[in-house]
This record gives sequence, C-alpha cells and structure tokens, in this order.
Amino acid sequence: MKSHYRVVVIGGGVVGTSVLYHLAKMGWTDVALLERKVLTAGSSWHAAGGFHALNADPNIAQLQAYTIDLLSEIEKESGQSVGMHMTGGLTLAGTPDRWDWLQSAYRTFQAIGIDDVRLVTPEEAGALCPIMSTEGILGGMWADREGYVDTTGTVHAYAGAAKKRGAEVHEGVKVEALRRVAEGWDVVTKDHGTIRAEHVVNAAGLWAKQVGRMAGIELPVSPLNHHYLISDTIPELEEIDFEVPMTVDLEGFTYMRQDQKGILLGIYEIDHQHWMEDGAPWDYGFELQQEDPDRIEKELILGFERYPALQEVGVKTWVNGAFTFAPDGNPLVGPIQGLPGYWCACGVMAGFLQGGGVGKSLAEWIVEGEPEADVFGMDVARFGRFAENKRFIRETTGQFYTRRFVMTYPNEQLPAGRPLKMAPAHDAMTAAGARWGVSYGLEVPLYFAPSPEFEEKPTLKRSNAFDIVAEECRATREAAGLLDISAFSRFEVTGPNAGAWLDRIMASKLPAPGRARLAPMLSPQGKLKGDLTVFCWPGEPERFWITGSYYLRAWHMRWFHDQMQDGVHVADISDEMVGFSVQGPNAKEIVQRVLERDLDLPFMGCAEMDVGLTRAHVGRLSVSGERGYEISVPAMEHVALRRTLLEAGQGLGLREIGFQALLSLRLEKSFGIWSAEFTQGYTPAETGMDRWIDWTKAFVGKGAAEGVNPSRRIVTMEIDADGADASGFEPIWRDGEKVGFVTSGGFGHTIGKSLAMGMVQADHSDIGTALQTHIVGQAREAIVIPPSPYDPEGRAMRGA
Repeated sequence: MKSHYRVVVIGGGVVGTSVLYHLAKMGWTDVALLERKVLTAGSSWHAAGGFHALNADPNIAQLQAYTIDLLSEIEKESGQSVGMHMTGGLTLAGTPDRWDWLQSAYRTFQAIGIDDVRLVTPEEAGALCPIMSTEGILGGMWADREGYVDTTGTVHAYAGAAKKRGAEVHEGVKVEALRRVAEGWDVVTKDHGTIRAEHVVNAAGLWAKQVGRMAGIELPVSPLNHHYLISDTIPELEEIDFEVPMTVDLEGFTYMRQDQKGILLGIYEIDHQHWMEDGAPWDYGFELQQEDPDRIEKELILGFERYPALQEVGVKTWVNGAFTFAPDGNPLVGPIQGLPGYWCACGVMAGFLQGGGVGKSLAEWIVEGEPEADVFGMDVARFGRFAENKRFIRETTGQFYTRRFVMTYPNEQLPAGRPLKMAPAHDAMTAAGARWGVSYGLEVPLYFAPSPEFEEKPTLKRSNAFDIVAEECRATREAAGLLDISAFSRFEVTGPNAGAWLDRIMASKLPAPGRARLAPMLSPQGKLKGDLTVFCWPGEPERFWITGSYYLRAWHMRWFHDQMQDGVHVADISDEMVGFSVQGPNAKEIVQRVLERDLDLPFMGCAEMDVGLTRAHVGRLSVSGERGYEISVPAMEHVALRRTLLEAGQGLGLREIGFQALLSLRLEKSFGIWSAEFTQGYTPAETGMDRWIDWTKAFVGKGAAEGVNPSRRIVTMEIDADGADASGFEPIWRDGEKVGFVTSGGFGHTIGKSLAMGMVQADHSDIGTALQTHIVGQAREAIVIPPSPYDPEGRAMRGA
C-alpha cells in the first residue's frame, strides 16, 4: 500500500467496489479501496441480491437498467462469476388503483427506453410463476431483465475488474480519522499509518454516519432491520425445468425469488425497526440480528397465502440484517459544499440494483466534473441541515421503509418529519383553509379548502380538489390571487466583484439597476444548472438577488461556492426573506392601495418600497402570466404583509391561492419549471432557454452550448383527456413510433383543456402535429399547439 493516492474509497461493499471500478475504467488508476475487515462485511454479504426495473424516479430507473447491463460485463472482465440468474420478474397488482398505477409505470418504462416489459393477465402471471396463488390479482407487469445475483461474487467481480485496470484493494485497513490538508485529505488508519489522498469517497454503508462525522458532517441516514427467509425444498420446484421469476406482491409487502429448490421470501413490514441509528459498531461485520417472526406475522401470513407451498415445508434460514436508508429511500451521492475532495456514495439500500449506476455517476462527477445523467434524485444536496435531526431521520426513513410496497398517490401528502419549517403566516393561512404540501422541509400551500371538513382523496386521476383549484385559477385570471412565496429561494450577492462574477456564471445579460432578468445558468459541459431570476436593486449596483426553487437551495449554493472568486459574497437569505405575490388584473390597484408612492414599476422592474408598514423588495413579474408583483419582506413581517394585502384586496376579488393553481396557470403560458422542462440533463437549446442567452459574452458553459442544433425540443400539447391528466414521463407516440415523453401536465382551467409539455424529437415538434400518449395507462390523442395557449402575446403580464 502506498502513502499517496489520487482517490481513496472507504468501504468494501458493492457500492465502494463499483465506484473503484468506474474510476479505474475512466483512466484513474492511482486509486485504492480500504475495507476495515474483508469485502462484503456489512450489508452486502446478506443482501437478497435481487434486481428489478421499477423505481419511482425514472432517472434512477435508467441507472438501474445500466447496472443490470453492467453485471455480465464485470463478470467477463474479472473472471469472477456474479451468479447471475436472469429469471425475469413479475410485479403484481391486487387493487384497481394499483392496477392503474402499474399500467402507468409500464408506460413510464416505455418513455425512458426500457422496452423489455409488458403487462400480463392473472392467468399469464400464474403460468410464469406456477407456485403462486393468483387469488385477488388483477394483473401484473413482466420484465425480462429481472432476477438475482450472488452478492459476494458480485462484489468480488467489481473489485477484481477494478484491480485488473490498475486499482488497489486493501482489506483489514480500518480508517480512524480524516483530516483536511492543502493537497486534499489525510486518511488516518489504525495499523497502516496515514495515507494522503486528493479525493475521499464515503462508501461506508452501515458506517457512513461515522465516516461523515470524521469530516464534520451529519448525513441523514439510518440503518433499519430487514427480514427474509429461505425455505426448505419445495416439491413443485423440483418438477419444473425453469426458475420461477423474481416476484413482487405489492399488496402482500413481499418479494420472492427462487433459492436452489426452495424460495427466498423477503418482507417490508409495516412495523419497521431501526437499528444502531448512529451507525453500526466497528467490530460488526458478518453478524445478524435475531429473527422476530411475531413482529412480521401479518406480512408472513400474506406471503404464505400467496405461495401456498410454504405452508407445507419448513424454514431453512432466517436473515434479519440491517441496511442503511436515507429519508426518501434513494442514495446519497455527490460532493459536500465546503469540503473539496470529499464525496458521498452511501444510503444505497438497493446496492446490487443501483450500485453500478451510483459508481458510474460518481466516477464521472469526480473525473469530468458532472455526471452524464440527471442524478438530482440521489444528490446529497437534495437535503439541508434540517434533515440532520435524529427524529426527522427516524420518522422519514421509517416511513419510507414501511411504505416500500405501499402505494403512494401523486396528490397524497405523507406526515413523517412534518410540520417542520413554517412561514410565519402559516397558522393564519391554515385557519383560512390552506392545505399543505412540503418542499425542502417547508410547508407550502397547495390550495385553500372551502370548509374545515374538506379532505382530499388520494387518486391517480383528477381529485375532489379539482373544482377548488379551478376557482383559484378563475379568481387569479379575473381579479387577483395572493400566493405565499416563502418557498422561493433567495440569494443575496454582494461585493466589489459581484457583477463580474454573476456575468460569468449566468448565461444571460445582467439586469440594469432597478431591473430583473431571467437567467439560465450552465455547467461547463453546456447543460442547464438553473433557471433563475437575477434582480439588481436600484442605487446599489453591486447588490443582487438570485431567486429560484426553494428545494434547490443547497444544490445551487454548492454550485455558487464551487464557482466563487475573491470580492464576492453569496448569502442564502431564503429563510430570512419571505413574502407574497399578488397577481391578476386587479393586482396593481391592490398594491397601489398600500403604497406611499405611485406604483410605476415596468414589467421586470424592481425596487424597494414601503408596503403598508413593511419595507419590502418588490419585483414586477409572475409565473401565472398575469400582471404580478412579488413582494419580499423580513420573515418577522410576513404576517403583517399578508394582513395588509388582504385588507387592500377587499372589494377587488383578491383570493388566496396555492401552488396547484399556479401550476395550472403556468401550463397555460407554456412556462417550464425545474425538474420537469428544465433539468441538469438538458441543454438550453432543447428547452428553449437559449433565447435568454447572451452569446456575445463569455460565460461558464458557452463553448459547449454554442451552436448546438438540438435533435429534440420542448413542445406544448393539448390532450384529449378524460378524467385524468398527464403528470410526467408518459410516452409520446406518432403512428406507433415513440418520439418523446411528457415532462409535465395538468388541466388548464382558464381555457378548459388538458395540457401537457413534452420533450419530442425535433422533426415531430411542428405546430399541428398529431401525437398520442398514455395517461394512467390509457391511450389518448394529443396535438402540438402553439406555446402560451392563454394570452400568447403576453398583454396581461406586460401591460402598462
């Protein structure tokens, strides 16, 4: 073992070895993996080893597909068998809503290019898995490339392939401390001295919490126990000449695969159990917890009913071992702001399914500066300091585990870790009927219910809140809507070089004093890094605000930090400055009533002014397409601002609205949003954001983005919908050929039509092109329409 390496990977499980392999594959051979005991000692050795196609995040599903393809490659490259059993897989639905959901998932797979899936009847499912009872099953989804691997063999295959490419693997090397130095990190080991590394990767699995603390960070992860059993030989399996498929019974909370001539039955129990929330003991490795069949009795009964043969044979082996979970069940991957060279690759509870994609993405990030795919769904920056709280971690990880096979509806609001952050006027808005969602720990109003008794019913289709949202849209278009905009991020940029710095990282022109401007931000590879708004406050030419999406706060702050230069200070003031927006044809009159001056702001103008008793930052812009004013004040003045505006709006039709109405209104204007029309996986030319770019200046990403002729484009479509609207990642077809996918959708309450935006091949993007899509699994006609079906000339928004 050397004293210096370019990268040291800490942790010898499936994720750590995958990261090592991908670094070496990309040409970084001066890399080493340190494992405190032996490879697989932790969670990897006792994992069930299953792999399947399904994931709620389509981007992560694509990385899972990559992992599945990779397994056979590392087997060949390493010469180590991974014990691949490509049995195919079944996912079962036992309720009408679940069947609708499974049909939607099938179409999502088609949208993202996973074509080896199909829907099956209960009879077909029974023939594919003859030891299964089909009682209560309405249908299923079959995937060709599902099955399981030998977990130990797979880890050794990753490690062996990495070593063949020049990487090093060192077992029996326990890391005890990490120290930042000018060249990177000193990795202090127990018996092998100190190793200098430019980069350190925390792939420590059950010990990720401790390895995080070595660098001064508190990662939002916690281990939970997970049961599976392996049965004795089942006679029926001896009589068939194929392996039964990997089978997931969503209503039964179980997954099943064959194990020799018995079966392995795994359970995601409702009554979950955390284990060693601060991380596993250092001497833990190949131990298990005592099985607890009483705690999982209900799920066991369902499993034994689904597979009746289990009632006739014994249990050969019980496994009750821990896996590490993040609050939403997805991995924690990427760099940590302020800790250059420290990388996370942990919280990967489905390591044999996701480990390949995690390793690939992190290696690209380290070597090339950013991953090829949009990996925000597993970026460690999707959580903030609020997620470090132990109770928050316990509640959210437990909720995810318990709901692993429980259906969650798009309009369903889950309770764990809530309410946590609330705008000051939260209680007053609640009294006014607000129903709440959550963004980055902050409660955000979805809509205002007409009575305390109203309860929205979870559904895949239009909900019973549909008419409430329609009324909020109508009020905004005809009079005025008042929206809490505390869930906008706000960054203040100051210093003698503030303007020059912003001019370099923003691709747009900078606004003049007293003006605001929409500002795309790009990565060096020419992909989007933000759809932001920059304000230049009058009288202070070197004081700017950047506003954007609240849930991207840590993600954007990390980027600003990475691009920092002398003479610039960036402060996240998102929780210090909050506010409301007033939008609609009566917005000007309402705001004018509480001013001591004429409201003479031009469109995209901004100024500081007294609004009632508050000193406010006011910008004239809106996402609804109506005349609008975004008014930001110190948090302690939020309640007063709301009261002032509501009083001013009396007699002018002002109504409080939520973000569901805003999403409908913005679709009618073809205004894209982040994580839908705009992501870090797209270029500005694909999304239309290039129209805001100033190509005459130098900016980050210019060379990669300039002159690109996109092969696909964002379009607006009218959908022939019936009781359900598109939401995202539905496939788009033209004459049976897949030509794109929906990025977002909903109902346009003003124009009375179902709308969607989508990314389609450029030669199918012309106005009037007839297309088709699937909504909740059902085929629907679509047509490309001109952008901004409401007020296409923008007169309402820009009017004097």
